[in-house]
Amino acid sequence: MKKRLYVPHPGHFDGLKELVSEAGKDIYSIFMAGSPDYVGTGRSNLSSPQIEDIREQTAYAHKNGVKVELVLNSSCMGGRQLTPEGFNLIHWYLGQLDSCGVDTIVVADPYLVEIIARDFEMLPVVSVLSFVDSPEKAKFYEDLGAHSIVVDPDVHRHFDALHAIRDAVDCELKLLVNEGCLYQCPFRYAHFNFFSHAFGPQPRPNVLDDYYYERCIMLRIKDPKLITVSPWIRPEDIKEYADITDVFKIGGRTHYVNWILNCVSAYTDESYDGNLMDLLDCPKALKDLYYISNRDFDGAIDHWKNCPTVCANCGFCRELTDRAVKVYAGGGTEDEGMVLWSEMADKTEVRA
Repeated sequence: MKKRLYVPHPGHFDGLKELVSEAGKDIYSIFMAGSPDYVGTGRSNLSSPQIEDIREQTAYAHKNGVKVELVLNSSCMGGRQLTPEGFNLIHWYLGQLDSCGVDTIVVADPYLVEIIARDFEMLPVVSVLSFVDSPEKAKFYEDLGAHSIVVDPDVHRHFDALHAIRDAVDCELKLLVNEGCLYQCPFRYAHFNFFSHAFGPQPRPNVLDDYYYERCIMLRIKDPKLITVSPWIRPEDIKEYADITDVFKIGGRTHYVNWILNCVSAYTDESYDGNLMDLLDCPKALKDLYYISNRDFDGAIDHWKNCPTVCANCGFCRELTDRAVKVYAGGGTEDEGMVLWSEMADKTEVRA
């Protein structure tokens, strides 16, 4: 069965035209954010299309055989959705999106899953920010009316959990292949709640920096093994999930179109010969620090499929990091080169 790729779209019409022109035959659906004036999302927005923009872009995508998905996956709406005023405004906006011909809507709130399934033609998709990591959670959302569930990436290498989820529900399962967030991230809930307010309806907090992102980046500068254990899925390993799903989502709607097209090519071909960091949605800030040859991870999935993921008792990912992760050295000078991270000095405090 041919895999179906959900591809990020920055939200502006020129970007959509380029995606369709360059890779339309490989794209099953694009996904983009809606207006933050109604419901926030789990990311910042490069573009925030208004209703008429969405209508126009949806018509263009459908004309070219591409479906359209809107992301309204705020993990916190401050209870506004349960007030009469908030409900009426959100319900009106969902009705407008439905009239635009939008195919699917990604939400994180169980209440919105049920409302969309009950009141609209477009289909509800359970966001990755609903943290569905067990058959019980998956069944709960399916019973609410979910058409599709984006499985929590933390179980991407727990094949027993993935098969249990698959056996528990009949709805579509979708895997987010290139999210590079920390495995079992302690910041995840707080971070996405922050995004939901910072990039959601007014009033928005006037913050000077993003503590969670900066802390996350610093942890991986200190120890790149945290990149290795992050539950991304390599293009070559898509086939290992064939008995779970044929639906895969490429994260990255805050990136530019050329970056997105590179990812589409890699996951369409199920092969990539470059720097693994080029494909990871997060942490893109580290792309110019680390070079990790994707080919150095050939065969690693065979271990991960059977790994109990008790890292303190297993040195596999540490050894893999030591021989695969390289650091750019030279500071952008003519002496620029790459050296193994494991050969750099002063690493003893992170090599446990």
